[in-house]
Amino acid sequence: MSEPTRMDAFYRVGWLLCRGLFRWYFRWRVEHVDRVPRTGGVILAPNHASFLDPPLVGAALPRPVTYLARKSLFRFPPMGWLLRRCHCIPVDREAATPAGLRTLLQHLQAGAAVLLFPEGTRSADGRIHPAEAGLGLLVVRSAAPVVPVRICGTFEAYGRHLRWPRPRPVRIIFGTPMTFENLRQEARTADRVRLKAIYQEIAGQWLEAVRALGD
Repeated sequence: MSEPTRMDAFYRVGWLLCRGLFRWYFRWRVEHVDRVPRTGGVILAPNHASFLDPPLVGAALPRPVTYLARKSLFRFPPMGWLLRRCHCIPVDREAATPAGLRTLLQHLQAGAAVLLFPEGTRSADGRIHPAEAGLGLLVVRSAAPVVPVRICGTFEAYGRHLRWPRPRPVRIIFGTPMTFENLRQEARTADRVRLKAIYQEIAGQWLEAVRALGD
C-alpha cells in the first residue's frame, strides 16, 4: 500500500470548496503550515471542539489527509464510497483496539498524514482536555512524527451546544513536529507499568505543546 502524496480530482474539489467556505464564512487564519512535512507518514494531532475540525485541518494542508471514521458509517454503500473518496478509513469507535492500531500503522508506514484527535471526542466546554491512551500507543508503535495542532474558534462557531454553524472567526496553528525519540526508545524494553507511564508522558507533552500554540 502506498499513500498518494498529491490530491486526486475528487479530493481537490472538496478541498477547494472547504477552503472557500472557511475563508468566506469563518474568516479563517492558518499559521505555520510549513511545519508539516510535505511527504512521509505523520500524525496530525489537534485539539477537538467541533465537527468543523477535520475539514479545517484538511483544507489547511497542501497534501492529502487521511481521516478516521466509524466502521458503521461504511455499511451504507453510497456513504462508504464517499468516505473512501475523501480518504477516510474505517476504524472501531475506539481506534486504540488492535485492529484499529494495525490500520493506522499501515497507513503511516505507507506515508499518510493521519489525522488523530488525542482527546478522543469533541470537547463539551471548549477547553482542551488530556489525551487518551491511543496517542501514546500509536507514538510508541510507529516511527512517525507528531505535529501538535491548535484549533481556536470552532467551539464558538459550531460546538456541541449549537445546532447550526455560526460565522465566527476560526484559527489553526501548526506546531513543530515532535519525535518522542527518548520515550520510544525506552518503551522497547519497558514493563507494563512503565509503559503506561510513558503513554501518560506522551499525552502530557502533547497537551503542553498544543496549549502553548495558543499563547
